[in-house]
Amino acid sequence: MPEGDVLVLIPARMASNRLPGKALADIAGKPMIVHMLALAKSAAVGPVAVATDSREVVSVVEAAGGQAVMTRADLASGSDRIHEAMRIVDPAGRANIVINLQGDMPTLAPADVRAVLAPLADAAVDIATIATEIRDEAGRTNPHMVKVVGSAVAPRRLRALYFTRATAPWGEGPLFHHFGLYAYRRAALERFIALPPSPLEQRERLEQLRALEAGLRISVSLIDPARLGVQVDTAADLERARSLMQAR
Repeated sequence: MPEGDVLVLIPARMASNRLPGKALADIAGKPMIVHMLALAKSAAVGPVAVATDSREVVSVVEAAGGQAVMTRADLASGSDRIHEAMRIVDPAGRANIVINLQGDMPTLAPADVRAVLAPLADAAVDIATIATEIRDEAGRTNPHMVKVVGSAVAPRRLRALYFTRATAPWGEGPLFHHFGLYAYRRAALERFIALPPSPLEQRERLEQLRALEAGLRISVSLIDPARLGVQVDTAADLERARSLMQAR
C-alpha cells in the first residue's frame, strides 16, 4: 500500500474495569503500552500513535520515543477513541485505512498486525480483523473468548457472518477465537461511529455486531494459534503475558 495509506492507532485507558492501570503494567521490565508501541513500529505498515485519556500514559509513550494524543475520558469504546485520535493525528484525511491495535495484546507478532490488512485487498471489504482456531475444550465454552462464525472465501480467510460469546457454530468442526485487532477503511470507521448501538451489540456486548447489522462487510484473516498468545484482561492474563514475554 502507498506510504501514508495506513495509520496505526493504539487505544490505551487506565480505567480498565477488570485490570485497572494495565496500560502501564510492567512486563519484562517495560510498561505494556511500550511493548505495544514497539510491536506497531516493528510491523512497519504506517505511522503509529497511542490514543489515551491519561497524561501518565502520554509521558511514558513520549519517553519511549512514541507519539501519544489525549482523547476524551468519556468515550464509549476503543473505536470511539481511535476515531477521535484519527481526526487529531490525520486531520487532512491522508490515511485511507486505520488499524485499531488494542493496547493489551503484547504477545502478538508484527506479522499478525500486517495480516489484518490482507482482506482489504478486496474492495468489497469494509473492516478486517483476525482470528485463530480454538484448540482447547475450555475455550470453546468460555464466554470471554469471543467466537467468529464465518464462511470461507479464500485459504485462511473468512467472511464474518456473526460474532458471539456462545459456543458457535453448533456441531462438529472448528471454532474460531476472534481477537480485537481491526483495520477499517476510513469511510467505514466514520460510518460505524455515527451509528447508534445495535440490539445484538447490546445483547452480546460486542460492538462489531453493530457493523454487521448495518450491512458493513467484515473479513477475517486466520492466524496460526501458536502465535497469538494472550490478550490481557485479567491479573491471570497479565502473569501469562509476563511468562511468554520473558521466554522470548
